[in-house]
Amino acid sequence: MKHLFFRALFGLTLLPAFLYAQQTRTLSLQEAISLGVQNSKNLKLSESKIEEAVTQLKSVKDNMLPSAKASFMYNHAEIPTNQLRIGDASPLYLPKRADAFVGTASVEELIYAGGKLHYAEESTRLLTDVARLDADKNREEVTYAVINTYYGLYKILQSKKVVAQNLESIASQLKQAQRFFEQGIVTKNDVLRFQLQQANVSLTALEIESNRKVLNYNLDVLLGISEDTEVNIPKNDAALQAAAPLASYLDMAMSNRQELKQLDLQNKVAGLDIKSVRANTLPTLGVGANLYYINPSGSFIPPVHQFIVPVTLGANLSWNIGSLWTNKNKVADAKIRQKQTVIRKDMLTDQVKTEINQNYQNYQVAVNKIRILETSIAQATENDRLLASKYKNNVASAIDRIDAETLLYQARINLELAKADAGLAYYTLLKSTGKIAQ
Repeated sequence: MKHLFFRALFGLTLLPAFLYAQQTRTLSLQEAISLGVQNSKNLKLSESKIEEAVTQLKSVKDNMLPSAKASFMYNHAEIPTNQLRIGDASPLYLPKRADAFVGTASVEELIYAGGKLHYAEESTRLLTDVARLDADKNREEVTYAVINTYYGLYKILQSKKVVAQNLESIASQLKQAQRFFEQGIVTKNDVLRFQLQQANVSLTALEIESNRKVLNYNLDVLLGISEDTEVNIPKNDAALQAAAPLASYLDMAMSNRQELKQLDLQNKVAGLDIKSVRANTLPTLGVGANLYYINPSGSFIPPVHQFIVPVTLGANLSWNIGSLWTNKNKVADAKIRQKQTVIRKDMLTDQVKTEINQNYQNYQVAVNKIRILETSIAQATENDRLLASKYKNNVASAIDRIDAETLLYQARINLELAKADAGLAYYTLLKSTGKIAQ
């Protein structure tokens, strides 16, 4: 029993650490994207819209099938005045009551309606493809939202690391300044300057931590994981992607942008609408068969030769001749809608080109910014080293020492932010082509 008690006690002491480990998760960018796509409520709604479009397509196909109806009717009649006299003829005596069973069954098939059923099926099929493209577009939006939030959190975490290093260095400098003050090398004012710098950087650390919590929570929601999960992001040391020529991204956009594909499909739907409206001026032809069961005997199962079962076959040809002159404006209206679709695609194409060019230039600037910052870090590091040496030898002031250190850590933060901005700019460029995953 003692062993069981101590094991239970040991397990309880480890439980908080175990729970904390469960709430911390390290995710790569691709893992985050997979989780976001898998758990996105927007994508689940898009999938339901696709299912709805497919169901509508099946319903349209059902309209092309033959229609069939069957009915069975029972009639009971009471005839109080059952004597009927016509002129001078002998009276005709009817029964005081009568029962009859009547059944009908019919099958009808529309043979030709100007192709309207075929146009309706093709139009619904195209609209189903539009719904699928809409789902693809939403998938791109969800992916980009995850990437954007992921890089935002990455920037915060890198800034937090640099600030922590800065605080550690300031603490070391503060101890050195206090030692110099005790030795009479520097004044009390120099110590206060380092303390002020430490306080300012500590405030910056508090703001960064607050921003980290906000972005971490937003990312948890996007990924569909527990909101109290603390996401760790591994440092990305991968080389930046080399940008292809601008023309290649424009070509990709013309082929991949879901909005352009949707307008192409809607243009085809508009063409089918024109054909369907024109079909109103054509005749329709249908065939059918009817079967009747007439049983006036009054018995549910009649005796032989006391019921009849006639069968009829027929064809129906109809033509609304008035539609030849009343349908013209409807056709013109359908053509105008198709023309508007073409114009909307031209306008969207221009917008896409402008968007891609802007994103392309932004990525080029981001890459060049990294190169410049890498050079500035080398210069700031050398400047910090020289002033640290001068300060130890009481040649440089505390202000010069603090300024040099501040410039170095600011340059390091700027470099990490620039790397994250460049990565996000690249994905923004890919998003504008309609396909983030290349």
